[in-house]
Amino acid sequence: MKIRPIAIHLPQYHPFPENDEWWGKGFTEWTNVAKAKPLFENHYQPHLPADLGFYDLRLEEARMAQEVLAKEYGIYGFCYYHYWFNGKRLMHEPIDKKLKNPKEDLPFMLCWANENWTRRWDGNDHEVLIEQKYSDQDNEEHINFLIPILKDSRYIRVNNKPIIVIYKPNILPNVQKTIQCWREKAKEAGMELYICHMVFSYQEDWDQLVYGFDAAIDFEPFGIRRKSVFKEIKERQIPPKRTIIDKIKGRIIKKEVKKKFNSVPYKWMGESLIRQKDFHCKLYPSIVPGWDNTSRRGENPTLILEDSSPEYFEKWLSNIKSDFTPYSEDENFVFINAWNEWAEGNHLEPDLKFGTQYLESVKKIFSNQL
Repeated sequence: MKIRPIAIHLPQYHPFPENDEWWGKGFTEWTNVAKAKPLFENHYQPHLPADLGFYDLRLEEARMAQEVLAKEYGIYGFCYYHYWFNGKRLMHEPIDKKLKNPKEDLPFMLCWANENWTRRWDGNDHEVLIEQKYSDQDNEEHINFLIPILKDSRYIRVNNKPIIVIYKPNILPNVQKTIQCWREKAKEAGMELYICHMVFSYQEDWDQLVYGFDAAIDFEPFGIRRKSVFKEIKERQIPPKRTIIDKIKGRIIKKEVKKKFNSVPYKWMGESLIRQKDFHCKLYPSIVPGWDNTSRRGENPTLILEDSSPEYFEKWLSNIKSDFTPYSEDENFVFINAWNEWAEGNHLEPDLKFGTQYLESVKKIFSNQL
């Protein structure tokens, strides 16, 4: 049965007023990406773009180039992050322009990134820049805004039901009330919804489908298809020795220190999967090309997946394909996180080190579907 690879897409990479105010004039995610430095020997930083360059997603040419590349290598569609804060939207210009441009015909869906917007990019209550405030009125206004988008002919569906993904349902005060409202309003507009949520191993009781949803999506590298990466880190009691670079009086020297980073081998991720049939709900698998958010967080990264490579990525993707049996002809998604999370070291888009090799792995694994 055919599988549809969906790449999660960050619609950033263009200046907008809020970023100018919070981070400085002209800031985009490229600002963090370009300034990243290696923190230890053989640490792959910075990740620099190759084929598509340092693009600006306000430009049709940039968005079209992404879609052409995705189609060439077998990506079925994009899952765009959708930022909605009580009617205020962020990073929406690329999506709005796509909606108005029939030439941008790659299928897509939306994932509501329903966290607070904070300086740490983690949704926690540290220097909140824009807060999520949930209400019955906002539920209605939100779905009323989304309905015209869900009717778009390019929008991805399951049995003719548009898919909406909620990033973290556990932080809504009454998520069942929210999705009930959405379903009722959609029905009034002549459609049914297929509503999914992400699952994370570091949250308690996230090993099952939240009531009222149609399916869950494993969110790698923090997914539930193995024990938590943070438990794996904890079991590594002695931090490895790192060769770091110091500058003293103008001389560059190397010295061995014990510097603890949250890291696990990338290879371990793809070899330690729990089987799909062991989950008692519809759970769509996912995979990451890599993860290393030191360009955002400096010496305090959330996680570094060490020694990620196209070879290990292909083996992991092959394991997923072998294990995954679609739930129906339309319920057949594998999510790749992500298309362009450059500041997380997490991207299918070509870089200067590996070129198109990650994309080539996707095309190879799903070549019989093209």
